[in-house]
Amino acid sequence: MTDDTDIDGAPKRALSNGQVLAFVWRQWMRRPKQFALILTFMLAATACDLSIPWAAGHLVDVVSDPVRRPEVAWGAWATLTGIYALFYGLRQGGFRTMNPFAAKNMEEMTNEAFSKVQGFSSDWHADTFAGSTVRKVSRAMWGYDSVSDVLILMLGPALIVLFGLSISMFARDPLAGAVSLGIVMVYMAASVLITTKWIRPANLKSNALDSKIGGALADAVGGVAVVKSFGAEQREAARFGQTTSAWRAATIRTWNRFADNGLVMNVLLLMLQASLTAVMVRGWAAGRSEAGDVAFAVTSFMLMAGYLRNFGDMVRMLQKGIDDLADVAAYHRQDPQVADRAGAPAFRSHRGEIAFDHVTFRYKSQPKPVYEDFSLRIAPGERVALVGPTGSGKSTFVKLIQRLYDLEDGRVLIDGQDVSAVTQASLRQAIAVVPQDPALFHRTIAENIAYGRPDASPEDIVEAAKRARAHDFVMRLPKGYDTLVGERGVKLSGGERQRVAIARAFLTDAPILVLDEATSSLDVETEREVQAATEALMAGRTTIVIAHRLSTIRGADRILVFSGGRVVEEGRHGELVAQGGTYARLNAVAEGVG
Repeated sequence: MTDDTDIDGAPKRALSNGQVLAFVWRQWMRRPKQFALILTFMLAATACDLSIPWAAGHLVDVVSDPVRRPEVAWGAWATLTGIYALFYGLRQGGFRTMNPFAAKNMEEMTNEAFSKVQGFSSDWHADTFAGSTVRKVSRAMWGYDSVSDVLILMLGPALIVLFGLSISMFARDPLAGAVSLGIVMVYMAASVLITTKWIRPANLKSNALDSKIGGALADAVGGVAVVKSFGAEQREAARFGQTTSAWRAATIRTWNRFADNGLVMNVLLLMLQASLTAVMVRGWAAGRSEAGDVAFAVTSFMLMAGYLRNFGDMVRMLQKGIDDLADVAAYHRQDPQVADRAGAPAFRSHRGEIAFDHVTFRYKSQPKPVYEDFSLRIAPGERVALVGPTGSGKSTFVKLIQRLYDLEDGRVLIDGQDVSAVTQASLRQAIAVVPQDPALFHRTIAENIAYGRPDASPEDIVEAAKRARAHDFVMRLPKGYDTLVGERGVKLSGGERQRVAIARAFLTDAPILVLDEATSSLDVETEREVQAATEALMAGRTTIVIAHRLSTIRGADRILVFSGGRVVEEGRHGELVAQGGTYARLNAVAEGVG
């Protein structure tokens, strides 16, 4: 989480309407030729719309003439009918062009939002509900659709027709035109002000609570095993109910404001109808207006009333779409917290030498640095174990090797290359990590094993599974390697997940290996088998083992004992036990427990 985001990764201050609309404009400009064609269709259709009152007025003038001229009347009828037909045809052409234009932009926008979120730091993801992020990205996709539809297909033509008809009416009757233009401008101004200043704050709050529902739902469903183990279903339902109750109250407030806005708009529409028809009737009574002028005014009012009646809905729909887009538009304005340098080369992995060179690092939420002027070197191919109490800096050591965070000072070097100067993707492909709690995707076992090397052959996948002692349990499953493992691998036992993760590390074949209590979830017999497999995996690789069970690291080339972000002891197992220091005490406790 950065200083400009809240506890759910969203901006503390929502983007302005202008900033969001600028984001939409950039999406449109991906395909300027298609965009121009859509505008051409819609402007031509709008011109037809503006012509309809004139054609209707002309037809009424012809048929009300005492001298009957059927051929002229049929010509006027054909003109009016042709304008309607051309209007519908042009609108259809605009829609058919708009559909692929909008769908492609929505696809690319959503893909880019996903990539942007993927590129945010570990801190950002730790501080952000995954469910809320999903909700924001999916909501933004439809928000873009709403904004584009309103501005291109609805609001733009409406403004042209409303002001165009007012000007046309002014040409036939200045008083009627002035009344029409005045009420139209008041109507629009009132609609925009009410929507942006009164409705939008309520809508933003209900949107935030909508995102919170997604986060709460994902949090509870993701932890369903814990919920069931404590029989806490009712408690979680009540907790979730508090969130939905707050959303309900906020949403009712938003909807009520929409309804109140509709009432105000209808009153203004009634004023337009009454004023405009009164002016035309007065003109007819005084002999200044003909039947065609009245027909022109009535037809114009019908068109204007339709557009004005929809104008409030358009503005509300536009504002809601902007609000739905705001989070993703903000993501695009937000720089990655850990970013590749411009033109950074790929990491060239070969030996696996690791060096911390006067490193100072602190987490953003902690006042004291984890490391301060910390230096250490791990030789190529060396097996190093990290031990020490929680918070001593062991896990941070591994995170900095992977460049999950940037340093305050100093450098982390691998094979002489500063990890901050190479691309993150190439760096992390050179480091295979087997965590204590492996994260698997809801995909097949084969896909999970091959995640670090997606082009691996089926034979390579099977070989890796055999080396990780996973092949036998996989073959006992009904679909073998094509078995779906469930969300985060819930269909597999802890030991099975661990062996899939170890098989993944075998297949990745990276020069640096990190084992974070990689056998902690295994039973004693399986642990012995996998321990033998990891021994083979470590051969020829620089290996870092984070260990709490000291029995797993007695064969390490060097054991580093961390405390308070410093290495307070180092050596082999026997040497450290003989020193009688921190490691010896930890070992005595471990043997006592054993």
